[in-house]
Amino acid sequence: MTWIRLVNAELRKLTSTKLPWAFLAVLVTIGAITAAAVIFGTDMDGSKAFISTAADQKSLMAFASNALMGAGLFGAIAVAREYGHGTVVPTFLTEPRRRRAVLAQTTAVGLAGAVFGLTGGALAVAAVAATLPTTEYGFMVSAGGVAQIIAASAFAAAAGAVLGAGIGALIRNTGGAVTAAVVILVIAPPLIVQLANEAASWVPDTLTKVASGVANDVGVGAALAALAAWAIVPAAIGLVAVQRRDVV
Repeated sequence: MTWIRLVNAELRKLTSTKLPWAFLAVLVTIGAITAAAVIFGTDMDGSKAFISTAADQKSLMAFASNALMGAGLFGAIAVAREYGHGTVVPTFLTEPRRRRAVLAQTTAVGLAGAVFGLTGGALAVAAVAATLPTTEYGFMVSAGGVAQIIAASAFAAAAGAVLGAGIGALIRNTGGAVTAAVVILVIAPPLIVQLANEAASWVPDTLTKVASGVANDVGVGAALAALAAWAIVPAAIGLVAVQRRDVV
């Protein structure tokens, strides 16, 4: 089977279940919460200074951190459930070279993650743009800034999905894979920063903010490379695990 057909088959698997629709519903909910924050949110003094500058508005629309976490859960669930339900067996019978099969699956999950990130970033931008007229402030973020936010969300979500796919391939249990993804993306980074302050610039939350143009702790190129590393390392470990272990 050709590589493209393998990837297309994996994409059909993903789109033939309710999982993508559940995550789409989450994106819509986040967009609605963002809109509500603009309309009803105020600072301690009752003002809306949190959206008074282009930097504030860009920070509010920076969806990349949420995209990374959400896509990480998506990837972990999408892959782990294949092993839990045994649906990965026909895949390996169709393509006995497991490396190709796993890489196709990871590619499909990464593409789906990118679509979710793109959609979520666009919804966040649309929510802010649509609700700002209810305030005294206009939309101040440039077209380039909007493009950066959406692109960063897509990249971060693709990285998160690949990371989650690696975890799912390694643990193979949906609950365990989700727990591991939460530990790696939510619990572990603050602990790492507490142990080594210099690591603060290289945890996912900071990297996604840099990619979105909200922070400047490191260069954008370095942030993208570091996000890719966060994804590639678990994916590579998962690939090795699949090649070395039996599937039952």
